[in-house]
Amino acid sequence: MIAVIHVANPGDRSALEVLARDFSPRIHLCGRHEVALDASGLERLFGDADTLGHQLRRTAADRGLAVRVAIASTCTTARLLVHHRAGITIVFPGRDPDVLAPLPLRLLEAIDDDTRGAAALVTTVRRWGLRTLGEFAALPPATLAARLGQSGAQWQRVARGEDAGPFVPTAADELFEQALDLEWPIEGLEPLSFVLGRLIEPLTAHLQQRDRGAAVLRVSLRLITREVHERVIELPVAMHDARTLRTLALLDLESHPPSAAIDRVAVMVDPTPARVVQFSLLTRPVPAPEELSTLLARLHAVMGEGRCGSPALVDSWAPGACAVVPFAPVEVAPSHPQPRDPVVALRRFRYPVAARVRTQSGRPVHILTDRRSVSGGVVLNSAGPWRISGGWWNSDAPAAPSRPQPPAPDQHYWDRDEWEVTLTGGVSYRLFRERSHDGWFIDAVID
Repeated sequence: MIAVIHVANPGDRSALEVLARDFSPRIHLCGRHEVALDASGLERLFGDADTLGHQLRRTAADRGLAVRVAIASTCTTARLLVHHRAGITIVFPGRDPDVLAPLPLRLLEAIDDDTRGAAALVTTVRRWGLRTLGEFAALPPATLAARLGQSGAQWQRVARGEDAGPFVPTAADELFEQALDLEWPIEGLEPLSFVLGRLIEPLTAHLQQRDRGAAVLRVSLRLITREVHERVIELPVAMHDARTLRTLALLDLESHPPSAAIDRVAVMVDPTPARVVQFSLLTRPVPAPEELSTLLARLHAVMGEGRCGSPALVDSWAPGACAVVPFAPVEVAPSHPQPRDPVVALRRFRYPVAARVRTQSGRPVHILTDRRSVSGGVVLNSAGPWRISGGWWNSDAPAAPSRPQPPAPDQHYWDRDEWEVTLTGGVSYRLFRERSHDGWFIDAVID
């Protein structure tokens, strides 16, 4: 037996859910106005169906809720009846088609969660001269599916009081939170680590019991100054390892320490379904997410926020322009290497190498450099120049220095002439000249 409780005001939905959970742990949220509960086995507690219905209405009235109650063998029948009749409606098993037959077709719109599919179907069926659920349910299913498609066949099953699937209870929202009020304020990360471990261990045990993982870790520290120091750590994957979560929290607090002693510690997590790990014999193993998250947290603690991650291209013609985005590993399907034609590779120096260049008629003819690993010599062949510039519209364009210096990596203004040269030793370089101060630099080696 399924009991459906209907309330007129959608704002009372949360109170209605609490009412249903007081009678049965198996409830299902149906639409904005009703909640269905599994009444099977409640006879020993409340008596027969009629007694259960009166008890539901009496308890709702004590809490200030005006409700309708319908009890039937299927959830669909109970939902249709609770929208049609006020008070308490009881349908005994086997009588669902007889009770639903005289009901109007508009009830299909009342139980339609998206309020779109049923409205169009009811309009079409009314043009055929049908007015009740019984008339609609009596149509041949094959002919109805040929005219209205599968949606029409599904709504016909609803008109007959048949459920689309088994009764699936809606899980209650659980709070994954642990807090501890300290008798004496603490300072420093070492005593705080013991408190965090005491709070995170039962929290992760709760996550494991519910087959959940932590997607976001929140640490709230109440200071003796009555301020609240909060930190939010977004995790790359769902995890429920207590040691890893504690390490991530401590590394984040090491980079962002509280300003005073702590007298209350609270830890909360945003749960998400636990990840499914399946290893393959055909792909290379990847590092565990817990180890990867710990490594990234340690790098952030040493280098600072925004200085660790993956390189990403930016929409700019600036030489060497790139950005750093949060590291997110991507699984790449294994592929068989294909033979490739020889291509030209460009090996850029981390910082351009300063060079002394002698020119003739505006073209480089000889190159000298103080870097031992970079050879110089006479230029045999040269191609260029290719003039590129940008960022000159910014107001922070740097002034020309007194002596040639390589451009800064974060410099927004550039104005240079690029050359590709081949020296007597057979080595080829990409060369550029900074036009702002006439400085020459070797940018890369061409292989």
